[in-house]
Amino acid sequence: MAAIGFDPHDHSACISSTLRQAETYCAEHKLKLTPIRRRALEILLAEHRALGAYDLLSHFAAEGLGSAPPVAYRALDFLTSAGFAHKIEGLNAYIACAHLGSDHAPAFLICTACKSVAEAETEASDGRLGAAARAAGFQIDRIVVEALGLCPTCQDAA
Repeated sequence: MAAIGFDPHDHSACISSTLRQAETYCAEHKLKLTPIRRRALEILLAEHRALGAYDLLSHFAAEGLGSAPPVAYRALDFLTSAGFAHKIEGLNAYIACAHLGSDHAPAFLICTACKSVAEAETEASDGRLGAAARAAGFQIDRIVVEALGLCPTCQDAA
């Protein structure tokens, strides 16, 4: 599957479609998509780049939704545990999931210039890592792949 995040697209449709999917998922699984959690997801979707908890918190504070760090961290914990967002470990930041509702192993393509992030899918059993794991008799449960480089826009600008 191609990476999602760098190509031009109808951004408002992307946001509204993902929010509808999240609402449906929450209703089906008896989870509460509170106004803060929903707003956190909207912000992550709107930015299309990795944001830290304090980035979210500045949005929340400006909108009168709270300024205490636990507000942002609780929302992010919910979003990641529900599969609506991913943590970019190398940046200690979060990105909205581009493949909401599917069980997948994401790989993140992170632009070092503009900080935009595209999400691609990987398969734990494929490639050299999968071969090495099989050779060692190791079963991969979860992988995190983060590649740093330049997005197409920043390459064109360079």
